[in-house]
Amino acid sequence: MPRWRLGTVGFGYADWNGLFYPPELKSTGHLSYYAKHFDTVELDTTFHAVPTAGRVERWASAVPDDFRFCVKTPKEISHAPPPLSKRTGAMLEFLDVVRGFGARLGVILLQFPPSFDAGDAGELENFLKALPTDLRYALELRHASWNTDLTAALLREHRCCCVAGDYFDQPWDLRVTTDFLYVRWIGEHGRFPTLDRERVDPTERLEWWAQRLKQAATPEVNTIWGLVNNDFSGYAVGTCNRLKRILALPVKEPQRPRQGELFT
Repeated sequence: MPRWRLGTVGFGYADWNGLFYPPELKSTGHLSYYAKHFDTVELDTTFHAVPTAGRVERWASAVPDDFRFCVKTPKEISHAPPPLSKRTGAMLEFLDVVRGFGARLGVILLQFPPSFDAGDAGELENFLKALPTDLRYALELRHASWNTDLTAALLREHRCCCVAGDYFDQPWDLRVTTDFLYVRWIGEHGRFPTLDRERVDPTERLEWWAQRLKQAATPEVNTIWGLVNNDFSGYAVGTCNRLKRILALPVKEPQRPRQGELFT
């Protein structure tokens, strides 16, 4: 069976203070505390700006050796006007920075905008050809035109993962294109007023995903990465731990001074 690496999209949310994070814990200690409960995180902050080498070093030093960072490619690369090939240099510079994570670097996430369609397949192919082959890449291609065997073949050729996203409407197809799977439980942005409790019950949905992933995991798949966003059900920590229980994985409960009410 493949290894499951489950975590949340981001870790620095004010609504988690006093619920997941102890109230007396300073924000500088949040990542170390988080890493005692989960073995991966997707850094959304890298989408907004390339981190400094010093910041990458501080993040890496705050977690144990077995922890892995998944980093979201900056929007100046993934969401800038076409052509994509003009941004190859910026992508290589970004990769040089995040190499500072060393062995703690997990997956490079490339999330493209919904307007990026399969008419740009040639540009995408040239872009992928320029990427270093010693790193792991997962591509989230949100336009429906990419949902083809040709896209899957392109990703297999470059050993890139095809991201499976769940925005709480119709779940995406799950295609195995390399030796790992990458699933993002995202939901609808801004649907909840606060991010301190699960406001909907995601159990049935997560059970369906767990079964689907187990069936899709071919012998070549050695890792299943799963990242939960707060917008999926209201509280990513609770939902990620819920998924762990469904998969019979160990869960370390936070030292919670209070318990948020569920599904209200």
